[in-house]
Amino acid sequence: MKNYKHTLLLIAFLSLSFWNGNAQALATNPKNEFRAVWIATVVNIDWPKTSTDNVAKQKADYIEILDAYKKLNYNAVIVQIRSVGDAFYPTKLAPWSRFLTGKEGQAPKPYFDTLAWMIAETHARGFEFHAWLNPYRATMDYNTTLLSPEHDYFKHPEWMIKYGGKYYYDPALPEVQKHLLTVVEEVVHNYDIDAIHFDDYFYPYKIKGELFNDANSFKKYGNGMSLADWRRSNVNTFVKDVSVSIKNIKPWVQFGISPFGVWRNKSVDPRGSETESGQTNYDDLFADPLTWMENKWIDYLVPQLYWSMDHPKASYSKLLRWWSENSTNTAIYIGNGTYKINTDSDKRWNNPYEIPNQIDVTRSYKNIQGNAFFSAKSFLNKNQSVTQLLENNQYKYPALPYVVPNFVKKVAVIPTVNSLVKNPISSSFNVNYPENSQVRYVMVYGSTLKTQIDVNDPSQIINKIAFSEKTAVEVVIPTYKLDKNNSCAITFIDFYGNESEATFVNFTL
Repeated sequence: MKNYKHTLLLIAFLSLSFWNGNAQALATNPKNEFRAVWIATVVNIDWPKTSTDNVAKQKADYIEILDAYKKLNYNAVIVQIRSVGDAFYPTKLAPWSRFLTGKEGQAPKPYFDTLAWMIAETHARGFEFHAWLNPYRATMDYNTTLLSPEHDYFKHPEWMIKYGGKYYYDPALPEVQKHLLTVVEEVVHNYDIDAIHFDDYFYPYKIKGELFNDANSFKKYGNGMSLADWRRSNVNTFVKDVSVSIKNIKPWVQFGISPFGVWRNKSVDPRGSETESGQTNYDDLFADPLTWMENKWIDYLVPQLYWSMDHPKASYSKLLRWWSENSTNTAIYIGNGTYKINTDSDKRWNNPYEIPNQIDVTRSYKNIQGNAFFSAKSFLNKNQSVTQLLENNQYKYPALPYVVPNFVKKVAVIPTVNSLVKNPISSSFNVNYPENSQVRYVMVYGSTLKTQIDVNDPSQIINKIAFSEKTAVEVVIPTYKLDKNNSCAITFIDFYGNESEATFVNFTL
């Protein structure tokens, strides 16, 4: 039976290879493109694999995720550090997550600052680190015996609304907004993150027959608005306050949100998309990404288009076009549902070309700059037919994330080289950290041919090396990566993602 299934799969795969040949031939390899993966920690979706894993295994498993996606030439991870009023870092504002240590409120043993360690390992491999927080969700269920006495459920029961099997923070309360803003500010202040990231959980998804009971708050703060407009206003106020605060603390830290993929259906609003979605951002989650873009409150959006290209009610292709046509002032990346590969009732996800083709069509829109994939375990030792396609085509070469929107600028400094050494195995040199500057990486470019080095050619990217401290880094280049060309080029990448002019290094001198 297994051999029979394998034969059918091989035939199908070969058929698809020929059928999709034209689409793959059109694949390009841009120098700049956002390529991210979500690492979900809630209920141990991606990491840690279980809440009872020891620290050594947790570290090894996190590094395995980074190395797997580095091999696929990804350049950003979106890591969930707060999911249900908890924390993956030491703070007095929330208890340690039980998804990390097995018991809420219990610190790792042996102790380590999990978030600081993850950021260091992530940057060391050339990834951006986007700190993903769920601000409004307080619990995953009604079993409050699992919660620490330090959880807000016990400290501030007046903040909580019971709904759909969970407890939520009431988004309308000024004291809730102040508290959640303080949570964000602490992370931005204390950690070397590249972005703060919220996903689609604002007001909860509607459940038939259940009421989200914020009547008391509406009576107190409604100020004559309709319930729907008032809820949207509550979300907008919080998004605006988070945006302003982040930029006041560290202007290079991005603020990104990954909303549900449908803003509104065209059937209820002529500006909406050609979809038949049962729930929408605007009408059900009371989240309005168009307003966030118009007011420049966010740096990027990652609408979650977790459907196949030709889904009858929510087509990836149609929604992609809609987001492209309705984007303003903001970088747009697209969220792709790799978790559906070979597991969904929509059999289009059995086609190994579904994700490669989604990337190709995404690249056809100039004002959409990349993709993010949910979630990390989708390509971790599984779905190899898809990852092989990406390695050979769409993600054949590395790419750099885009510069933080509205912060494109010239990097005044260029790298200087010293202690150059050449031997038959490798060439090496040191690069000093520039004084009075903020740079995060040294980029290394080279060619195996006797051709001019082109720093705009992603195929010539050899390495991306992080400065762990404001000291010199050593650059080591294996001889086979230069071959007949005895030179390389190096640049700086600053905290905003801007790249400096190149310094050329000649090893024949």
